[in-house]
Amino acid sequence: MDGIVLQGAEVTVQGHRLLQPLTLHLTERRIAVLGRNGAGKTTLLRLLAGLQPASAGTVQVEGADPADRRAMLGAIGILFQNSDHQIIFPTVIEELSFGLRQMGRPDAEETARAALAAEGRADWADRPVSTLSQGQKQYLCLLSILLMAPQTILLDEPFAALDLPTRLRLRRRLADLPQRLITITHDPASVEGCERVLWLEGGAIRADGPPAAVLPDFVAEMERLARA
Repeated sequence: MDGIVLQGAEVTVQGHRLLQPLTLHLTERRIAVLGRNGAGKTTLLRLLAGLQPASAGTVQVEGADPADRRAMLGAIGILFQNSDHQIIFPTVIEELSFGLRQMGRPDAEETARAALAAEGRADWADRPVSTLSQGQKQYLCLLSILLMAPQTILLDEPFAALDLPTRLRLRRRLADLPQRLITITHDPASVEGCERVLWLEGGAIRADGPPAAVLPDFVAEMERLARA
């Protein structure tokens, strides 16, 4: 089945249920998962990415089991909020080549260098990652994901650590991508352009629908909590 399918999928860690049983079929091209800190958003992201196994129920990503790491390389990619938590190699070319090597590509470095050249960044290839700005690191992580051409990209608060010009550039780049994007966020402004919004509260889906149907109630609830 196309898309991401959860059937009664839940997550319990050390006796504490972080995600209630969720049954969802995610097929839309632009989806947001909205909620407060502690609502279960990151747990859901990890579940979809195969980084957190389901304690019960099942998860299928583009027909693949998230436990099948090889299949997941071409099914899903993740852009974390903090690129320093994602980058593992000292130079740009090593970082870009890694995913392609994991996919068994013998031309990994050649392809990575060609991608940098196409972006007008050929001079970045041998640069230490430590010399890049936060925005440049986020750009490097996105390019690493795009080289693997996953069908879905998970975005974990992707704009939080960026200044406004960098945020706008990244937003434009993401808007043009053909992949399905699932954005994890606490900010209602970040769901602009989404077709579907999942409001997560206490590890359960409180509302699920188009932004116009979900956002007014979410904002009203956040205002109520602020007053309380």
